[in-house]
Amino acid sequence: MSEYIYSNYTKDKIKAVDAKYEAQKIAFSPLVFQAVKALLELELLKLIFDSGEKGLSLEDAAKAAGISIYGAKVLLEIALGMNIIKIVPDSEEERYVLGKIGWFLLEDEMTKVNFNFVNDVCYKGAFELERSVKTGKPLGLEVFGSEWKTIYEALSSLPQRVKESWFAFDHFYSDIGFKEALPIVFSGQPKKIIDIGGNTAKWAICCCRYDPQVELLIVDLPGQTAMAEKEIASTGFSDRIKTLPRNVLDEKTTFPAGADVFWMSQFLDCFSLEEVEHIMKKIRAASAPATDVYILEPFWDKQRFEAAAFSLQATSLYFTCMANGNSKMYRYKELAGTIEKAGFEIADAWHNLGSNSYSLLRCRRTL
Repeated sequence: MSEYIYSNYTKDKIKAVDAKYEAQKIAFSPLVFQAVKALLELELLKLIFDSGEKGLSLEDAAKAAGISIYGAKVLLEIALGMNIIKIVPDSEEERYVLGKIGWFLLEDEMTKVNFNFVNDVCYKGAFELERSVKTGKPLGLEVFGSEWKTIYEALSSLPQRVKESWFAFDHFYSDIGFKEALPIVFSGQPKKIIDIGGNTAKWAICCCRYDPQVELLIVDLPGQTAMAEKEIASTGFSDRIKTLPRNVLDEKTTFPAGADVFWMSQFLDCFSLEEVEHIMKKIRAASAPATDVYILEPFWDKQRFEAAAFSLQATSLYFTCMANGNSKMYRYKELAGTIEKAGFEIADAWHNLGSNSYSLLRCRRTL
């Protein structure tokens, strides 16, 4: 963790007047979130952005968005209060320009992915966070149906927009680390890779494009492997990428021996530490002394920027109320300690991969 971020967790440096302001933002945050959603959906922020330095008047904003003066006024005033927009100084007619925060809401890919994920996947279910904490079950998931125990079982059945936002969130973070991870993983010239939790086969497809000889096996839940098979077929790698539909937590599930590499990308954070140990012991049973186990994970205490650490801490709340009720985004030592407890040593660790500061761990079974 950077010294700057760490100091924010150990010292209460904020002034009382500013602390009160931040507390009000939290108190009104559900309303503010919906206001920002309206500003985006009605394209008010885009209209203001397109107006440039000249800015946009209240009347013109309302007319262009097709809403009343009243509607535009309440949205733009909260946008002012949140520093999303600013007033053009000394203008005869009050005009609005986009602020830096507004720009990030409108143009920054990470912010857009997070916003859509919270809105489409988490928002309604978050009301059940307290009950989820008490029970250890993702009770917010019930907004999509009561037949699933985890969101992973539900993924293939979720409404299309929810599904799209979930996968966009999932892939945005892990995929950024793939480019730097590929040469590390293939430095040992693996011929067979088992990709556990392969999702839509993005990593497997990247591997096949990187190395024309490598073969992969994706192990995931049946719904995920069905989606993966469609992606694999569309890229022409069906001869080199196979799937094995399995629940890794099932006592009967074992992993095939003979792989040069086991790969898990943003997978272990989907499980409690007890479950992580259980999965790693299964991998150990299928590993040889020379088998490399690569784990790609974002640790919130290994981030370069406070915004990234905060995003990961907030993502843990999604796991609690929507995903499974018992996992989180881990600190490095939390996960590393569990990996070692399962009979592995961490032979190498690369941090700050990609723009989102992923960590890649290379593990070997202890003798």
